[in-house]
Amino acid sequence: MPKETTIDTRRWQDVTSRHKEADGTFFYAVKTTGVFCRPSCPARTAKRENVVFFETAADAEAAGFRPCLRCHPLATVGRDPQNSLMQAMADYIDSHADEALPLARLAMEAGVSPFHFQRTFKAVIGVSAKEYHAAARLRRFKERLRKGEGVLEATFESGYGSASRVYEKVDGGLGMTPSAYRSGGAGETITYAVRETALGPLMMAATERGVCFVQFGEGEEALRKQLSIEFPHAVLEIASPGAEGPIDDWMLALKEHIAGAAPRPELPLDLRGTAFQIKVWRFLLSVRPGDVVSYSELATGISAPKAVRAVASACAANRIAVLVPCHRALRADGGLGGYRWGLERKRTLLDTERRVSTGRTISE
Repeated sequence: MPKETTIDTRRWQDVTSRHKEADGTFFYAVKTTGVFCRPSCPARTAKRENVVFFETAADAEAAGFRPCLRCHPLATVGRDPQNSLMQAMADYIDSHADEALPLARLAMEAGVSPFHFQRTFKAVIGVSAKEYHAAARLRRFKERLRKGEGVLEATFESGYGSASRVYEKVDGGLGMTPSAYRSGGAGETITYAVRETALGPLMMAATERGVCFVQFGEGEEALRKQLSIEFPHAVLEIASPGAEGPIDDWMLALKEHIAGAAPRPELPLDLRGTAFQIKVWRFLLSVRPGDVVSYSELATGISAPKAVRAVASACAANRIAVLVPCHRALRADGGLGGYRWGLERKRTLLDTERRVSTGRTISE
């Protein structure tokens, strides 16, 4: 008998006998379910023809399989089983976003009590399962609208149940009516301005709700392209210097703030993101000029102390530079970390704020 066949035969015997001593020596995956397990997994044994073997958990993940929610195979390689479980449950919510997902169902799927699930999911992911589900459903709704589906069709296919629930639940997340979002902002007028600042060209754009876009860039053409990607079918109107309307005044106030000549202007904001992202951005708005906060402190501040990486991702996803001061978030060791508009801009913004507040500068 070929050596490979002998090895697989022995492994299959370990799986059918749920041999605990074999845990960590190999992993098996079930092609029909898309999950991989440790040999001692208590789940019902799959058919042999649907089972494949892997030397490591990393190999199984690289092949596209996800960890089993019952036997937690990643625990055998020193990875936190609770984190793995909750990440897997987040994936489960994403894939079932159009369904009703009461806490009892999610807890049963995870194999833990509702109380334990509620507490652990929020600690690991950063938001409650209910908030995560709402954001996942909204993402699915937006994706369907982007693909050109009708509002009514996208409404029911995303699991909202009625048109009235769509307008009640998603309008704030879209920043516009669903029909306008479906056509990439068609019917919406977005006014923008581009000004040269102490940190280079800067664009500000606003809807009727408030500022929805502030970006540094290489020039007006590149910045307008970025704006049109977000709102491909909106009417984009430029506000020339001295034009009537609030955006010119807003832009002037922001320009003076960047130069260190004025405080950060308190402008109306049209925040667009997941529930978790918006929670991070709102916390950043509470950080005083001249102060900084580490990503871990930021995570703790929004009651999600284990979600440091997710907090950093939310900072990176911020589309409203300076007004939502993600530049005030640093690494735990005081290093600058990242900044989507460049570390030199981040350092300058911090130096300017620190100089105005305390007369000192900050370095990496």
